[in-house]
Amino acid sequence: MPTPKISVTMPCYNCGETVHKALDSLLGQTCGDFEVVAVNDGSFDNTAGILAEYARRDSRIRILSIEHGGVVAAANAAIKAARGRYIARMDADDESLPGRLEAQSRLLDDSPDIGLVGCRIRFGGCRESCAGYAHYVDWTNTVVSHEAISLNRFVEFPVPNPSIMYRRECVNEHGMYRDGDFPEDYELLLRWLEAGVRMEKVDEELLVWNDPPTRLSRNHPRYDVDAFYRIKSVYLARWLARNNPLHPVVHILGSGRITRKRADLLLAHGVKFAAYYDIDPRKIGHVVNGVSVVDRNDIPGAGEAFCLPYVGSRGAREDITDFLRGRGYELGRDFIPVA
Repeated sequence: MPTPKISVTMPCYNCGETVHKALDSLLGQTCGDFEVVAVNDGSFDNTAGILAEYARRDSRIRILSIEHGGVVAAANAAIKAARGRYIARMDADDESLPGRLEAQSRLLDDSPDIGLVGCRIRFGGCRESCAGYAHYVDWTNTVVSHEAISLNRFVEFPVPNPSIMYRRECVNEHGMYRDGDFPEDYELLLRWLEAGVRMEKVDEELLVWNDPPTRLSRNHPRYDVDAFYRIKSVYLARWLARNNPLHPVVHILGSGRITRKRADLLLAHGVKFAAYYDIDPRKIGHVVNGVSVVDRNDIPGAGEAFCLPYVGSRGAREDITDFLRGRGYELGRDFIPVA
């Protein structure tokens, strides 16, 4: 077989109810120069049979069967077997819209400085019962440029994993997914950004991101909120060491229990807190573990403090950003959001 331009890597585990839709969406792409590397990760339902049937119908579908080792092992096995110049990720419960591979590969063709591309995504779940996930999807669709992705990397995962396509050189130089007590996809993105990989999104909806109850991010402890903050803190501390002119001292926006719990993870990495800032008069004036809670209006002037907004309630990030910018603070220079 000729070497394809694009390899779509797809871990498959007990996905017999959904994988046919994922494969149909790939076989319906406007770009035909691709292969699908589907890794059957020890499934015990009818996944293997479905994959075999699709492979008989279309030679672009290649199947690897491995003992069940989890999504990281399956994803890395697919990457190792991929032959394409560009490598895309696809989950077996999602659907790629017809122009996805063409649009993403074109962006990589036209922009040699970009290493990884994503796209805007369409939420495929119930917005009423899964409102949190839906709001997250809406937020990711506002983060399109490299600058936006870079400056929002510590808020949430800005480029959903099933939507990515990247150059083979990126994985060769910066490594595949790592296994651990953290979300492997978020860790990879943070690691590649730290290494200088430029990332951009095609400003179009190109993926339907479904939200079944069996989705790993809903059920596995490596994807819970605490796991995200643990790995986030590792990379945030290193980012601060390079970018905070007042390092290791930071000023924390927010003083609630959850804010303090998450911010405290930085202390193990040598970061020091000058103060917490709040707008709640019941908290102002308190001292927590030797750190004072100060009225937000008393924050130092721009250039005299580096701030980390840790308040994650809806609308709070925007409010804090507007407040800091009104005081002359510049995103990335004087503050970076982390919730």
